[in-house]
Amino acid sequence: MRGPGRPAWGLAIALPKGRIFGEAVERLLRAGLLSKPVSENARRLIHEDRGTGLRVLILRNYDVPTYVERGAADLGVIGRDVLLEQERDVYEPLDLGFAPCRLMVAAPEGMAWEELRRRMGLRVATKFPNITARFFAAQGVQAQVIRLFGNVEIAPASGVADVIVDLVDTGGTLRANGLVPVREIFNATARLIVNRASLKTQHDQVSRFMARLRKVCPTPRGARRRDKR
Repeated sequence: MRGPGRPAWGLAIALPKGRIFGEAVERLLRAGLLSKPVSENARRLIHEDRGTGLRVLILRNYDVPTYVERGAADLGVIGRDVLLEQERDVYEPLDLGFAPCRLMVAAPEGMAWEELRRRMGLRVATKFPNITARFFAAQGVQAQVIRLFGNVEIAPASGVADVIVDLVDTGGTLRANGLVPVREIFNATARLIVNRASLKTQHDQVSRFMARLRKVCPTPRGARRRDKR
């Protein structure tokens, strides 16, 4: 699983550009796993930390699980929304407790959840088609899932969909587009993921890495560590 050119003296971690990146780097610094900051805006997308031997791959959000699953990175930090959507074969040992996200069903104002459950052929726009399909099937709702890659909030107003499923922070964007959250699908934080082969072949290094990171990223109360299959 070790790709060509990978250093034999350290681990590689994949970090996603965006809201998780800065907090992940901060905690790696506090844990002594990085000796100096890394910028997500750097032209160089592979950073070698000579002080600690950690290699950082700077990737797009949705690519992190792929790089870890295929062994291009031993570890990765990613939101659980991406893990649940992609269902990659990676080990998920640690809830890092930062970058919280809520995935919600949002509908036009005045439309209640019970009304949605009774509607036949409900059209749902989302960037998370797999999670959405599983959720509505579990609720016994016949839903037509429409995959979009951005600006899902305008789907109901434009007639593309009846409701949406999307990540919600403050809810300001929903309100600006006449939508309100009506059902929470899940509430989660960023996770550390590990390549399964790396966990076996570099078990001591990976274990020490996780132990250091755990000290600066306490697991939220009630959270469970899972081996994601």
